[in-house]
Amino acid sequence: MSLDFGQIRRSEHLPARIAAQMAREITDGHILPGSKLPTEHFLASSFGVSRSVVREAIAQLRNEGLVETRQGVGAFATEMKARQTIRIEQDDLHDRASFRDLFHLRMPLEIEAAGLAARHHADSDLVKLDQCLATMMGAEKWTDQGIVADLLFHRIIAAATGNEYFALFVGFIAERISLAINAARAVAALEEIVEVTIAEHVAIRDAIASRDPQRAREAMKKHLLGAAARLDLVLES
Repeated sequence: MSLDFGQIRRSEHLPARIAAQMAREITDGHILPGSKLPTEHFLASSFGVSRSVVREAIAQLRNEGLVETRQGVGAFATEMKARQTIRIEQDDLHDRASFRDLFHLRMPLEIEAAGLAARHHADSDLVKLDQCLATMMGAEKWTDQGIVADLLFHRIIAAATGNEYFALFVGFIAERISLAINAARAVAALEEIVEVTIAEHVAIRDAIASRDPQRAREAMKKHLLGAAARLDLVLES
């Protein structure tokens, strides 16, 4: 398979597009620091998307340091002094070299995250991973919800390390990789690529559950190399 990187632009993930638009509103000062964002219902209606898509967009903004969420209250634009933003514009990733560089960064982070998650995860983390897999395997696996579950799977592993910096950086990168998932689905036989991806995620989950760090690292490495290959990217490893 040879991927035309123009396909990434055409297949850009809805939450990423919405997050980019909201980020511009925040950084341009149209949404003031400390102010509350509109409700999920209002945003979903305004953008013409589901509330789950809005939640993914807000999660991305949270990973970028532009938004903080308060349980039971809502989402707020962070104060300027509290912002520790890492931002890669979506347009930068339409270049093959830049996209490959992001995958190179992803490799050591997510491989080590899998190893640490194997050591430190709680039973509740496995429950969350299983919930993601259930969505990825269910009727929604062909839809955007399957992609949302895929991204959440990786964020849960990062959180299971017990190291908040893994959660921050892996979460940020995972949102950018949503472009890759959409692009790969667009150019390959959907049934084949979804089933292969599910099998790779099951192997990662089982390795983490076994509390075998090396097995978990190897399973994650196999998945990441496979994901890169599906985008016709050759990684040094």
